[in-house]
Amino acid sequence: MKKKFSILFSFFLAFSFFSVSNAKEAEVVHWWVSGGEQAAISEFANAWEAKGNTWIDTAITGGENARGTTVNRIMGGDPPTAAQFNISRQFEDLITQGKLQSLEALAQKEGWRDFIYPKQLIDVCVRDGEFWCVPVNIHSAQWMWTNTSVFKNAGVAEPDTIDDFLAAAPKLKESGVIPLALGGQPWQEGLMFGVVFSSEGYDLMQAILKDHDAESARGPRFRNVLENYRELQQWVDEGAPGRLWNDATAMVIEGKAGMQIMGDWARGEFQVAGLVPKNEYNCIIPGKKKYVELGGDVFVFPKSDDPAVKEAQYELASLMVNPTVQANFNNAKGSLPMRLDVDMSAADACMKMGLELIKDPEHIMEGSGIWNTNDFVSSWEDIISEFRNNPDQSIDDTIDQVVDLLKSGI
Repeated sequence: MKKKFSILFSFFLAFSFFSVSNAKEAEVVHWWVSGGEQAAISEFANAWEAKGNTWIDTAITGGENARGTTVNRIMGGDPPTAAQFNISRQFEDLITQGKLQSLEALAQKEGWRDFIYPKQLIDVCVRDGEFWCVPVNIHSAQWMWTNTSVFKNAGVAEPDTIDDFLAAAPKLKESGVIPLALGGQPWQEGLMFGVVFSSEGYDLMQAILKDHDAESARGPRFRNVLENYRELQQWVDEGAPGRLWNDATAMVIEGKAGMQIMGDWARGEFQVAGLVPKNEYNCIIPGKKKYVELGGDVFVFPKSDDPAVKEAQYELASLMVNPTVQANFNNAKGSLPMRLDVDMSAADACMKMGLELIKDPEHIMEGSGIWNTNDFVSSWEDIISEFRNNPDQSIDDTIDQVVDLLKSGI
């Protein structure tokens, strides 16, 4: 009996040593700090820790702050295991400087090129034939979120277009609510402008932001975009400056405001609040033709000379694209998975809208961050922010600034 116990105890010790010695640690920098976002990142953390690993969560408020911290730490020789960036060219310089871990060996082993969808996501992550990032979702900014009861109480129909909302806004205000909830931060203002822009037509966005066509910028359709955007401002409350996006979402959830223009990550806040889509709140893609924008998030993995760090990075990257993890994460996040072969039976009505649209490439819209450099995007955002915050600036002056930017070559 003693011999049998000794054998079992020895096996237990060996197993324990094996488990501990193979446990991995990952510090992940991200900017997901709201309730819905925390629920989503926890799906990654829980799956990682279920493998016996340790997750170090470094959450930093604000995407720009988080990205800046990541770059500074990489340059300072204290990189995290992984860090969040957007689907864009934001991390291009890090690749050029040899600061990121190539994921090509893992991508080939697992066949990433076969299941990542849509294929534009591959182009975002691949440089010189190698993978440098992991796309984890598809986020679209092209959404209007409404409180159904607020519109019903005001006696107006929920909008399908920007023009519909502008027609309904006076009645909303008369009913005692704030028509439009907005967080007065440059990125939120830019996002709202982008939704007004795309609702006028994706072809117009491509002409101006992709082809840099000055004639289109001087045309009547772009002028109408600027006019509608300016008209929206009169329906925003005075408390907007500096407001966080999720606080603006809470205004709609609580019935203090009628509508918010915000990306599909807002759905996570409605879900945490327990509201039922297409019943207590509505999700609307404005415009005659509906698009899902190819926005979202990727994770990059700073280069390390430590083989154990690289092993942990590969394991974490593999976990992030796992079909089950993808389903759980995106259900919580409000985003769409970056592969179509996942079980999304638990998807709600709003997510199903996006899933149906994205199956058709004709309904996929790329964004300026994919077409343009960071300098161009930053200058564009400055122009829109100035237009938004300076009511004395004329539309003609704004168009002149846009044309100068298009001709600048940056």
